[in-house]
Amino acid sequence: MDQVFKLIDKEKQRQREGLELIPSENYVSKEVLTAAGSILTNKYSEGYPSFKGIGENKEFWTDEKIAKEKLGNYRYYGGQENVDRIERLAISRACKLFHADHANVQPHSGANANEAVYWAWCRPGDTILAMSLPAGGHLTHGAPVTRSAHIYKFVGYGVDESGDIDYKELERIAIEEQPKIILIGFSAFMKVPDFKRVASIAKKVPGCLLMADMAHVAGLIAGGVHPNPLDYGFHVMTTTTHKTLRGPRGGLILSKGNVASPLKKPEHCLENIPILIDRAVFPGTQGGPLEHIVAAKAVAFGEALKPEFEDYAKRIVKNAKALAKALQKEGFILQGGGTENHLILINIKESFGIDGKFFERALDRVGLNLNANALPTDKGGAFRPSGVRLGTPAITTRGLNEKDMEIIAHLMRRVIDICVGLGEESLLGDAGDELANIKNEVKELALKHPVPGI
Repeated sequence: MDQVFKLIDKEKQRQREGLELIPSENYVSKEVLTAAGSILTNKYSEGYPSFKGIGENKEFWTDEKIAKEKLGNYRYYGGQENVDRIERLAISRACKLFHADHANVQPHSGANANEAVYWAWCRPGDTILAMSLPAGGHLTHGAPVTRSAHIYKFVGYGVDESGDIDYKELERIAIEEQPKIILIGFSAFMKVPDFKRVASIAKKVPGCLLMADMAHVAGLIAGGVHPNPLDYGFHVMTTTTHKTLRGPRGGLILSKGNVASPLKKPEHCLENIPILIDRAVFPGTQGGPLEHIVAAKAVAFGEALKPEFEDYAKRIVKNAKALAKALQKEGFILQGGGTENHLILINIKESFGIDGKFFERALDRVGLNLNANALPTDKGGAFRPSGVRLGTPAITTRGLNEKDMEIIAHLMRRVIDICVGLGEESLLGDAGDELANIKNEVKELALKHPVPGI
């Protein structure tokens, strides 16, 4: 057996015997996994399938109807009849799921999706207003180490003492800077954004595109437990297709506006943003789409349209709130005092005097996986931050319940006691039987709740 497959087997064992608390990770179904590993990986499909108006409340266009309407073919290669049907299914399901007029299902990642939207609407040097990285924003929202930060002028807004968006600051900056895009999105934010309020602020900025990066909460939106920015006047919503949406790793762009052929260059206006985005994805920022991943997205969107996905989304939030409450009982200090979604941010430095990376590495030793994360006022730097970030999408997929959240919080506290008692060098060298006992308890709990698909 090739060494690669041996390592894959080891990773399978790690996933089975541990508990994934990283809020951006999840487990896909066997059907999604099968589509992602299918023979569609052999096919080149640069361009787009022929379509017209396959949004939420519009008829799905069959091959016959497309031919009758003479919509043409937007692919650069032949042999696309099956791939076209799959991609149109993915588009129509995504539109129905998120109340969109159009969906581009080709972005390889959330980062690619964001960059395509910037390229569709902005010119180099234009201003984009987004949540700053220390406040909980994402790297692609203007971090200096990214490519887009060298192309556009990003201005950051922050959060208030409660951990919510500082809407007064956002409005002040928007009026002063007159940005081309106001972006609501995050990677470490525990509140529900006030999309209606942001939409009213955007009216004071002529020609401003309202964009929401909902990568973390797309599954909660699909499940009806989080508001949908597209229902509040936002023009564009980007997301990853994994995380709470429980699909393959990839990106998705949803938009409101005119849907037409991407071949003809449209007028640069907000009504044409779906067409501008299609042109920005291909050929603007990407080459050929990964059609095996597009197929897996279509399967995942179909699963998310089923009634049971709504129950799953509700259980994610219930588990997150139960875990937050249990952690507070164990002495953990939470940023913002808790959570309104799937994500929890712990101020581990203030809680117990150790940094987030130390705690992350210690939890790895027992099979509890989360990630170190900076806090809004952090001085520790990216590699020794004061916080850790965790969430409940993956463990909810495995069927863990609110009572199990109390067990996880207690296990985490026991690891803290070892960390504080032994210190980092001793812990990461040999902490003896204490960590081994906790690891066995984690394994026992994990094996009671098998990972779907493997």
